Amino acid sequence: MNNPFKGSGVALVTPFNDDLSIDFDALRKLVNYQIDNGTDFLVVQGTTGESPTLSKEEKLEALKCVQDENKGRLKIVFGIGGNNTVEVGAFLKSISNEGLDGILSVSPYYSKPTQKGIVEHYKYLASCTPLPIILYNVPGRTASNVSVATTLELAKIDNIVAMKEASGDFSQIMEIVQNKPEGFDVLSGDDAITMPMMAVGVAGVISVVANAYPKRFAEMVHAAAIDDMDIARAAHYDLLPVTHMLFEEGNPGGVKVALEKQGIMKPLMRMPLYPISQDLRTRIENETERIIG
Repeated sequence: MNNPFKGSGVALVTPFNDDLSIDFDALRKLVNYQIDNGTDFLVVQGTTGESPTLSKEEKLEALKCVQDENKGRLKIVFGIGGNNTVEVGAFLKSISNEGLDGILSVSPYYSKPTQKGIVEHYKYLASCTPLPIILYNVPGRTASNVSVATTLELAKIDNIVAMKEASGDFSQIMEIVQNKPEGFDVLSGDDAITMPMMAVGVAGVISVVANAYPKRFAEMVHAAAIDDMDIARAAHYDLLPVTHMLFEEGNPGGVKVALEKQGIMKPLMRMPLYPISQDLRTRIENETERIIG
């Protein structure tokens, strides 16, 4: 199975109403904003979507809303991960695959399994669904790294098609790119270094920043994909200051403020996340006005 997820993917935020129920109208607006501005695929209920604070029922409601509004225009990936392997597998078995193109699954967090444990975890998940699976390595959140050898071992499994890499370790990333089998790709999980990652052979990104600036971010990714590095570099440095701002006080508080500035949603989050400071809000709003015009 070849990786069908390339280019500018977006890890959609979850908009909330004042009572912190899901704001489905805003979610539909966000989906169309992505479709109209060059995004290549959508990721529903990654951690950017505040998935740890949503029930399974809410996650499925959010997925259905995105599917209904998308109407088959972009590929959709659903985030299903955790550190209870059997429970994650049961969730995978229970969902409908209709209108769903793939799964994003983070490596087990907190438990700190061995590399062999990570391999067996993903082997089990791959047996629970026919859908293509994107692995996700984010050691800063999971407290364990998925090694090069583990990634390449998992890449042999037919329906494991890509790795979202957020280790920030270029040596590791390049070794995977150099040795990966045909049909398997690496995707950036770090917005600030997506352009240089693509310069060494990464096939695309699953982005937070592109929620708010999909057109400019997609311009960067699409230019890098065809080795037009002058255009890619210009867009990279144009977005770099606001990229740092959006993560300065945690994710997705910053990007929700940028989306509020554009009239798409309120910047509400569920606890334990907390609103960003007024100083940071002002800086993000100013940068958003400059970028969007």
